[in-house]
Order: sequence, then structure tokens, then C-alpha cells
Amino acid sequence: MTTRFGVFVPQGWRMDLADIAEPVEQYEAMTAVAKAADAGPWDSIWVYDHFHTVPEPTQNTTFECWTATSTLVRDTTRVNVGQMVGCNGYRHPSLYAKIASTVDVASHGRLYAGIGAGWYEHEWKAYGYEWPELKDRMGAFREAVQIIHKMWTEDNPTFAGKYYSIDGPYNEPKGVRKPHPSLWIGGGGEKVTLKLVAQYGNAANIGGGDPETLKQKAAILKGHCENVGRDYAEIIKSTSLNVYPIADGEDKAKAEEKAFRGLPPTWRERYGDPVKTVSEIKAEVEQLVEAGADYVICYIPALAYDHEPLQRFAEEIIPQFG
Repeated sequence: MTTRFGVFVPQGWRMDLADIAEPVEQYEAMTAVAKAADAGPWDSIWVYDHFHTVPEPTQNTTFECWTATSTLVRDTTRVNVGQMVGCNGYRHPSLYAKIASTVDVASHGRLYAGIGAGWYEHEWKAYGYEWPELKDRMGAFREAVQIIHKMWTEDNPTFAGKYYSIDGPYNEPKGVRKPHPSLWIGGGGEKVTLKLVAQYGNAANIGGGDPETLKQKAAILKGHCENVGRDYAEIIKSTSLNVYPIADGEDKAKAEEKAFRGLPPTWRERYGDPVKTVSEIKAEVEQLVEAGADYVICYIPALAYDHEPLQRFAEEIIPQFG
């Protein structure tokens, strides 16, 4: 079975544009990585839906998710473009559906529309969004996915829930991809999120790159699919990896200097050391595929400054899983 791969472009959220001073140059660095991935064999490029940086909020660039998506789909011609994942709390789901429909048309049907419940409390409060309890965030998320699906599949959708309501909004055009834009639902929650994937999702993002967690979540998703009569095989099972590929035998210390360019010490504390040989990464991907993944989304640090790791992954790893 073919495994497909996606890669995050440097958007600023992970401090991956901090060593470039000029905002226009930062944006062009992001676009340059997108264009490099568009040359192949990557299936997709990705952005995050966040306003403030991690590991801690700082006065550094973080480009807004949907604005960036809408420009990246016009700067590329082949790759799918997605969000991992859109934060439900930042947009009413009817507006989300309208935005996604527009971007799907702009991309000629290359949108991967990501949606999740959200988690970054600091930026919710900083931007003036009410920070609900988890049960309310998940309740709103459940209703949001239903509304988005209705907006994409019905001409006069209506919905009256605890958190949201719509009353026959027109959503034209609904997108290009059929039967609707590709909906990627992020998160491994077993009682809400994975049930929503089984009912409405085209793809799940689960496991966080850990084979055992992925295997467990995939089994639960399969059970939900059986309960609602959904073909489990038609759902993409994606997971994520933080990697910085180097050649077997390459000096790791020198590679780490490049990989951690512009990043604070706390970055490594949170995300670990991504510098790994091609052989090590191949072995990790093989484990993920055996656990049930058919899609791997990579975050490669420092791509804003050097495309070589992107090219190495594309040339030496992706073809092994085609």
C-alpha cells in the first residue's frame, strides 16, 4: 500500500522564521518552501491555526492560517494544502465552511480542510475568545462538524444546537472536490472526535507519531466505522513526525546547529531532537505504517533557511514507500 507524505511550511508558529528579520522576507521564505514541495513528490503542505508562538508566546511572527492557505494554494499548482488543524473556537462553523469552500475553488480542489476543538488557552484569551471548559469545547466541536458537513452538502441547511445554530444559509459555491472538500479531523478523543471522523471525516490525524497510540486509536476508529456503517478503508489515517533528516554517517552535531537555528533552548525541551539519519526515519515510518498509518505529515525545522533536508526526505525516503 502506498504511503503519502505531507510537510509543514515555516509559518512562524514554531519559531521557524525567527532568524529572518523582515516580514515580507519571512512570508516569501514560507512560500519558497511550498513551491519546493510542489515540485514533488510530496502530496501536501500544511500550516497551523495559531496566533502566538510556541514553546511560549513571544513577539514573533505567526502568519494567520487561512490567509496563508489562500495564498499558498495560488502559489502552487499540484500539492494539496491543509491546516493541522483549524481551531473551531476561532470561527463560527458556518463561516469556516464558507471560507473553506472558497479556498477549495481557488485551489482547484486541492484543499485539505482541517478542524479540531482547540487547546491553546493563552491565545484564546489574548484574542478575546471565551475559554470554555473541555466538555463545552467538545460539545461545540461536535455541533460544528455537523454544521460544516451540512453547509457543504445541503442547499438550505438548518441546525439548532446548544452552541450553534444556522437558518438556511446559502453557501455557493460549495467547493470543487466531490462530494465536498476533504475534511481532516484532528485529535484522538475516543468518545467524540473519532466518532465524528467515522461519521463525517475524510481523514483522521492520530497517534502523534507513536506507533502504539496510533494502533490503539485506529482500532477504536474502526469500531466506530462499523457501528455507523462506514467503510474504514476510505478514511485516511495520518500521523505526524518531527524530523530533520541527515545522511547515514553525517556529523550530527553540525546538523543540530542547522536544525536549531533561531530556536530557543525550550524548543528542544518540548519537541526533542529531530535530527535523525535516513535509515532511522525509514524505520520509524515503517513502524507507523505497520500500526495503521497510510499518511505521514512531517515537521522539518529550519526549512526557511535551507531546503536540503526537504529534498533529502523527498529523494531518499518517500520513494521507499510508494
